[in-house]
Amino acid sequence: MIISILGIRGILLNRRNIPIMSMPIESMLLAVNSNFLVFSVSLDDMMGQSFASLVPTVAAAESAIGLAIFVITFRVRGTIAVEFINSIQGAGPFSLGERIRF
Repeated sequence: MIISILGIRGILLNRRNIPIMSMPIESMLLAVNSNFLVFSVSLDDMMGQSFASLVPTVAAAESAIGLAIFVITFRVRGTIAVEFINSIQGAGPFSLGERIRF
């Protein structure tokens, strides 16, 4: 519970850089993983341990996708500061403010 609260606090307080904002998300995944293990042992059930083995897989996929987004954002914008991310606007057919015309 404490690790989850620290993770939420870290997201709310560190809004300057995207990689620094992603680290508290990883700590919240650690908290979920430890809860799975503790309740699996206390309830004498193997499902918590099997879910706990899947959490690192999800964390690795999240890190890979996040790193790809960071690299693309840095190449396009030249910075990964959060203040400049708010100015991203879409130019596709499904972006806000444009209507789909056939």
